[in-house]
Amino acid sequence: MALVTIAVMLLWISAYAVFDPPTTPYILAEKSRLGEVDREWVPLEEISPHMARSVVAAEDANFCIHWGFDMAAIRAAMEGGGARGGSTITQQVVKNAYLWQGRSWLRKALEALITPVVEAVWTKRRIVEVYLNIAEFDQGVFGVEAAARHYFDKGPEELSATQAALLASVLPNPKARSASQPSQAQRGRAASISDGAATILADGRAACFED
Repeated sequence: MALVTIAVMLLWISAYAVFDPPTTPYILAEKSRLGEVDREWVPLEEISPHMARSVVAAEDANFCIHWGFDMAAIRAAMEGGGARGGSTITQQVVKNAYLWQGRSWLRKALEALITPVVEAVWTKRRIVEVYLNIAEFDQGVFGVEAAARHYFDKGPEELSATQAALLASVLPNPKARSASQPSQAQRGRAASISDGAATILADGRAACFED
C-alpha cells in the first residue's frame, strides 16, 4: 500500500511538471465555501516579468540558489520565535498544489518530503509559473490573471513594476490586504519589494526563471 501511495504521488508530481493543475485542495475548499472563485490559468510568458520578480523578491529572494529549502530563512524564523516565515516558494507551491492548509506536523512532514522531489522534477521557471497561477490574492481570487483584472482592470502582461509589487505585497495575507487600497505600511512593503525585484534582476538571482 505504501509503495502504491508513493508511486501515485510521484506520478502526480511529474504530471504537474507538464500539465497545468486544474485546481487545488484549497481552491476547491474556497469554492465550496464561497460558491464560486475567480481563476484563469495564464502561461508565464504572458505575465509581466515584473510580477515574477516581485513575488520572488517578496517571498523567497534566494529562490534561484536553493534546492527547495532556504536554510538561512529557516534559521531566522526560528530565532524570531516563529514570527517570521521561512517557507520558500517551492514549499508554498507544494502546500497549495498537493496538501491542505494548517500547521499540523503531518502536513509539514509531507511538505518536507515532497518539496525536494518537486525541485528535482520541475524547472525553477515551472515552479514560479504554478505559484503565480494558484496563489490567492483576495477572497476567491486566485492566480495573477484574476488578480490583475480584479485590482487593476488589466491583463497580467500589462502590469507595471509598481502594480506587480502591490500585488506581491498582499501575500501571504490576501484576505486582510488590498493591492488597490493599500495601507501606508503596505505601501512601504511594496516599495521594498520593488527595490528587491530590481536587485535580484541586477545580481542574477532572477536568472533561473527569466527567459
